[in-house]
Amino acid sequence: MIPCTEEAQRLLRLAERDCRSFSILANHPDADAGAACFHAQQSVEKSLKAVLTLHQVDFPRTHNLEALGRLVVDLGIATPLTLRDLRRLNPYAVDFRYDDQLIQLISLPEADAMVLLVLDWAKALVSLAPVGASGESPAN
Repeated sequence: MIPCTEEAQRLLRLAERDCRSFSILANHPDADAGAACFHAQQSVEKSLKAVLTLHQVDFPRTHNLEALGRLVVDLGIATPLTLRDLRRLNPYAVDFRYDDQLIQLISLPEADAMVLLVLDWAKALVSLAPVGASGESPAN
């Protein structure tokens, strides 16, 4: 079994990769805003899943940030964004990937601030976890 901290750290590495991709696209004059926000959504999703993984929460296979955020809140952990704010990125996970008519739901600077806030929050929580924490009792 992969220890929870290791899996949470892996998810954060993937979230950082999506954050970098978002930043590159958001700053490129020819890039599509929907494509950029897809990576913003993915970074936030993986950050939330890293925190849930750290706390051994089974979560559904979903891209719904509000649902993932609610699971975090149910743990008694405050999220850095409201569930309503998280919901603003949801359409970029699926809806706008297959639609060429983009409705701008969020500005790129807003998405950037959200991504960085959630990623930093998740990294801080994971960094506080004991190294090698797996949820199993350590061998005596």
